Amino acid sequence: MGNGMNKVLPGLYVGNYRDSKDSSQLAKHNITHILAIHDTARRIHSDKHYLCVMASDTPDQNLTQYFSLCNDFIHAARLRDGNVLIHCLAGMSRSVTVAVAYIMSVTTLNWKDALKVVRAGRNVANPNLGFLKQLEEFECTRLIEERRRLKERYPSLALVYKDQEQCALMLNNYEELLQSRSICEGNCALGETCPSGLCRSASQRKPRTRTNQRSQSEMHRSPSSSSTRSSTCSTGGRPRSGPAGLRSLASAPPSRSGSRVDLSSSGMNLTAPSTPQCSPPVSPLRRRGTQGRVQVPLALKEDDFDEL
Repeated sequence: MGNGMNKVLPGLYVGNYRDSKDSSQLAKHNITHILAIHDTARRIHSDKHYLCVMASDTPDQNLTQYFSLCNDFIHAARLRDGNVLIHCLAGMSRSVTVAVAYIMSVTTLNWKDALKVVRAGRNVANPNLGFLKQLEEFECTRLIEERRRLKERYPSLALVYKDQEQCALMLNNYEELLQSRSICEGNCALGETCPSGLCRSASQRKPRTRTNQRSQSEMHRSPSSSSTRSSTCSTGGRPRSGPAGLRSLASAPPSRSGSRVDLSSSGMNLTAPSTPQCSPPVSPLRRRGTQGRVQVPLALKEDDFDEL
């Protein structure tokens, strides 16, 4: 994660906190707008437009409540030929979730394919399981409404074809990157080495030693006794744990009772409570062989966004 910010769409980059402070990187990619989403989000560069969202990297942190606000900030900036950097602390979970929600909103992609687009550009992208569940619920309950809202607010077609081409390119490259083990889907099995070095590997877990040899005393035991012992050994052992989910490298304190949004360019402070996610998390499923190009019929338009 020290390789710098990564481009996921024209004018849209995802990175970590270090990238957001690096003036040379910001100048190299002509970053004009910064969306900071982490526990201590604040303005750092006075010459950049900021949207600061205070949110923890915990499964019960409600990010869905900020999707529309973030979509407006990102889309208005891109329509004005600005370049946006979305960053959290590690550039893996919170920032990726916001980027996926935006891509879903301005294209016809579902949450799984939008996540593939981001992962094709940034191989360490891996939202926590709670955020994945929120993206799935957003797709099922609010995505159609959000697409309609953006279409009414931004009817311009200036970004449609660029986004369509970039998404198709990312999806076409995704399977190849997956086969070469250049992308981590966050479900590496124990005993396999994570391509991005984030999942738990066999070297971090001591193998359990078993032996099939019996002592001389066991060989002379009655068949019933041996059978009983064999049954106990086969059923009494502790089950092996499943694949370890990826977590953000930077630890975050427990989710606050409320999260604050600071729109620095307008001086606004918005508050909204954090809503726990009670349903069990759902891991992304690998789907190989994405075929065809992505059609993005969504029309977008530039509207006044004075505070930017």
